[in-house]
Amino acid sequence: MLKSDLLKEPIEHIDIAGFNPVPLIEAMSRMSFSARELASASMIFDRMVSDPDATIVLALAGSTSAGGCMNVYSDMIRYNMIDAVVSTGASVVDMDFFEAIGFKHFKGGADIDDAVLRGAYVDRIYDTFIDENQLQECDSTIKKIADELRPGAYSSRQFIKEMGKYLVSNSKKKNSLIQCAYENKVPIFCPAFSDSSAGFGLVQHQTQRPSGHVSIDSVKDFRELTQIKINASDTGLLIIGGGVPKNFIQDVVICAEVLGKEVPMHKYAIQITVADVRDGACSSSTLKEARSWGKVDSGNDQMVFCEGTIAVPILASYAYHRGNWKNRPRRNLADLF
Repeated sequence: MLKSDLLKEPIEHIDIAGFNPVPLIEAMSRMSFSARELASASMIFDRMVSDPDATIVLALAGSTSAGGCMNVYSDMIRYNMIDAVVSTGASVVDMDFFEAIGFKHFKGGADIDDAVLRGAYVDRIYDTFIDENQLQECDSTIKKIADELRPGAYSSRQFIKEMGKYLVSNSKKKNSLIQCAYENKVPIFCPAFSDSSAGFGLVQHQTQRPSGHVSIDSVKDFRELTQIKINASDTGLLIIGGGVPKNFIQDVVICAEVLGKEVPMHKYAIQITVADVRDGACSSSTLKEARSWGKVDSGNDQMVFCEGTIAVPILASYAYHRGNWKNRPRRNLADLF
């Protein structure tokens, strides 16, 4: 099978302004099970947006961006619902930056022979296909950005800021999360930045420049994220998936205490996940459990056990159509650094 046969129909990213779920969420709030959980989460998120003292952080893991939610996250920044992002490297680099420099994700299928895909040099994320040659061009673009920087240790936030600068002049599509965040002074952190297409580009960069190169300092990430918590009044979390981003942003409460700063637990917290709570993993641990660690306060927290491409657009669109973002002051957290 030819690559052209596999990569025919691009994923189309949903527009949260294009539908109004407010009546649906209000109806779901009178139901049970996952419907009521999603309604509760949507209303808590809208309360976050309405709270003038709340700094809101998006923690993003998994592949919802590739699956059609890419514009949801950039629109949440554009409409001033998000003040900082903590993400996996894949969501920011392999998905957002990848499309920003001109490539696409494609509708595929989960039942195809993966040996056929490998023969065509096509990668699969469940039922989404990606051109591996294009991913390698993404690697090379990351290397190009690194090659232009002064050698030294950078936080992922600093490097992603440089990616935003690059996109201002070189972007091939509108509504990139990285570019939108750069233009609106919303910092993006990727604590495991090298676990992505960026890692391949940076390995090439360091191999060619062994005596003077760029490296990524995850401890600096942790310190900068903690600085955001120390400088904020109240904080709210919107956690998609789990993993490293979830743990990193929750841990800033403890890190601030270690530094001798008294800060409140996160006032608001929502997690959307399909992970099973019984295996002891961070991704599946409940927000109630996080309270035992002193990370998340009670009263405005909600777990939603639902696949993200279903729940995230509805939750974000609910807040958009409620309109409380219109009067919310921008935090401009990138100016802290």
